[in-house]
Amino acid sequence: MLAPTRTVIRRESGIYALERALQRRGFRHVAGADEAGRGACAGPLVAAAAILPEGKRGEIDELADSKLLTPAARERVYEEVVARALAWSVMIIPATEVDARGLHVCNLAAMRRALASLETRPEYVLTDGFPVDGLGVPGLAVWKGDRIAACVAAASVLAKVTRDRIMVELDGQFPGYGFAVHKGYITDEHSAALLRHGACAEHRFSYVNVAAVSGRGNRPPRARRPAVIPAPSLFDDASSPVPTVLPGAAEGTVGVASGEQPQPSPSVGEDEAMEGEKR
Repeated sequence: MLAPTRTVIRRESGIYALERALQRRGFRHVAGADEAGRGACAGPLVAAAAILPEGKRGEIDELADSKLLTPAARERVYEEVVARALAWSVMIIPATEVDARGLHVCNLAAMRRALASLETRPEYVLTDGFPVDGLGVPGLAVWKGDRIAACVAAASVLAKVTRDRIMVELDGQFPGYGFAVHKGYITDEHSAALLRHGACAEHRFSYVNVAAVSGRGNRPPRARRPAVIPAPSLFDDASSPVPTVLPGAAEGTVGVASGEQPQPSPSVGEDEAMEGEKR
């Protein structure tokens, strides 16, 4: 028996070429999955999945890696993806779960949940950077997939816009950190706010820069978060009082800089730095 001919996808062929090649091979419903918030030290990790329709209806103007789009363009593309996609889903993993389970475990679980939640079952899955097992269908991890495959780019926009909206909401609940501006990523302004106010319930204590200013840097990453009431949900009763700063642990007080410098880098979570993964 002759082996099937090999399909070569060239980068210059455009963002729709990979999906079209898979569809010609019989995989009509190709899903893409991506996440937003891996490199942030505050706020949730958000993963999304999307299946775009075949043909012209699945071709969206301005669609690209969400990081390459302006905020206004992302909003426009988001609305188009929601309107045109055969199926789409978004999963939100709170900071408490990232601390408890670890960044990489949560990242894979979030993409798996997003893909499993699609109303149209995918026949093939493309993921950005990491292979995701346990899906029951063939798949391929594509390095920088949000710049190569349209369905992955669509998922990246869904995840990024959803997370940015959440961070704007959190800015109102936890004023003083600038979440609406930097979206929980480390900037000079965010670092200064951490030193000034300490960490709030939406910070990730497993990240070394948060642990350093909270006096819990000597604990293992998944044991750093103080045992307090879980971080508030955006769907909780807004009239309920919410403490801005977490209470201090026995060996240190949250909100007072310990004098330690974050290691190895203030912009990367410890789990992420240990694994040498992308931001």
